[in-house]
Amino acid sequence: MTELFIILFAFFVQFTDKNGSERIALSEQAIEKRMKRSIAIDSMDYAVSPQYIDSLRAIGCHIYHTSRWMNGVTIETDSNTIQTITAWRFVDSVYLTKGNTINIPSISLRKRQVEHMDEEIFMQSNGQVEQLNLQLLHNAGFHGQGITLCVIDGGFQNVNNLSAFDAVREQILGIYDTTDDRDSVTGPTGSHGTKCFSTIAAITPEYQGAATSANYYLIRSEEYYTESPKEMDNWVTAIELADSLGVDIVSSSLGYAMFDDQRFTLSYTDMDGQTTRCTQAANIAARKGMLVIVAAGNEGDNTWHYISAPSDAEDIITVGAVDQYDSIAKFSSWGPTADGRTKPEVCARGYQTAVINTMNSSVVYGNGTSFACPIIAGMAACLWSALPQASNMEIRELIIRSADRYHQPHNQYGYGIPDAWKAYCQPTNLPINIENDQLKARKVLINGTIWIMHNGNRYNVMGQKKG
Repeated sequence: MTELFIILFAFFVQFTDKNGSERIALSEQAIEKRMKRSIAIDSMDYAVSPQYIDSLRAIGCHIYHTSRWMNGVTIETDSNTIQTITAWRFVDSVYLTKGNTINIPSISLRKRQVEHMDEEIFMQSNGQVEQLNLQLLHNAGFHGQGITLCVIDGGFQNVNNLSAFDAVREQILGIYDTTDDRDSVTGPTGSHGTKCFSTIAAITPEYQGAATSANYYLIRSEEYYTESPKEMDNWVTAIELADSLGVDIVSSSLGYAMFDDQRFTLSYTDMDGQTTRCTQAANIAARKGMLVIVAAGNEGDNTWHYISAPSDAEDIITVGAVDQYDSIAKFSSWGPTADGRTKPEVCARGYQTAVINTMNSSVVYGNGTSFACPIIAGMAACLWSALPQASNMEIRELIIRSADRYHQPHNQYGYGIPDAWKAYCQPTNLPINIENDQLKARKVLINGTIWIMHNGNRYNVMGQKKG
């Protein structure tokens, strides 16, 4: 096997303060959403001190990217220079994120994905949608309109020219890259993101994604040839970018636990919802009003069978994989977190999931929590579209409460498989709670309008009784 020799020192340098930084790193759309949802702008929304960045550049450091949430930068430099930086008064701490002279395979073993993409199938996308009862929201006209969804992944091969995305082409608002890979984001080295995105947005005569009326951003954070902690910094940069763009939902089928350099490999005790920077960022994103949805991982049948970072974050939705019969996929990573919280929260189709072939827009199948995750993200977009006044945490709660194991959570299933229609029927502004009153309440579609029938009375979706 060909070996690739990397000679790099990458460090994350965290500062003590922001030295009077005055630039708010948010778009007008993001600020508008913050105001709408009564989320205050705070110090985390201000850029990292430009004076500190200039100081690093002045001594020859290459700046990969900055993190306003972590108040730091990821840099490339040598060991002597980093000793100088560590002594600066405005530097709080320094972490090595990518070591030197590491011999790794030309394609990292940690990049393996539990996928089988070669066979044409005829089940198409209906099964994975109907498993969540999501078709009922679709039938009611909710396809994610008004919601902005961001996919953070490892590359989006041919997403710019595949016919499966022609119908949503104008809804793709931007494609970004937070890595230092020289390959194109839409080039041949990264197809995983395209397959994940297809479960949300693709439209062909045989296929329809879960949320085809949303707006989308696509961000690559994964470096194709290596697996190092630096990629977690890339991920932090990506989700901060999503926040600055005014994104509502983040879907990310990436996870970190084991690295090419085993010095950096994480332990189960690190899966405590607060240790890694990417997990910290996922929790911050939730506080900033975003709904973050992350794949549990594909290590369920390995010695390490646990979830990975950032899926251990507390205020997100972590997604496991089931098959068409609602049985857990053997590769789906387990919980709980190291501090005892239920993970994953929910499950969706991750075994023989219908996705789009990145070469010709045909429908093929794939296995992995990678595909279960965006299906739940699409469901969340449709639900939020139907309930636009809800907060991100309310949408999260509705999804979890609708799951079929809600009252008996499981280390593999979490709270189970959610029900989009049941979630839609649960908001507190309605006069009933379907979960507690299922036999007495039902929803009907009359002349294009959704009504809730309860005890002989008819209510609209805002809980108002019809005359």
